[in-house]
Amino acid sequence: MTFTCAGKEKFIIDHTGVEDKFGGKGYAKELVMAGVDFARENDLKIIPLCPYAKSRFDRDKSIGDVLA
Repeated sequence: MTFTCAGKEKFIIDHTGVEDKFGGKGYAKELVMAGVDFARENDLKIIPLCPYAKSRFDRDKSIGDVLA
């Protein structure tokens, strides 16, 4: 997962990728959730520009507290 800082209170998830051989094992979800944990621990908000990250936020309302 790659991200870019967007000021002092937000960061943008711009890419979440897993090699094909690791597809379907939940690793991309783990990466996004690590970003969510980081945001919560540091009182930050996330802007999910990556299509996968955006879909994860759309599907899981329990992580909406960190959306910018």
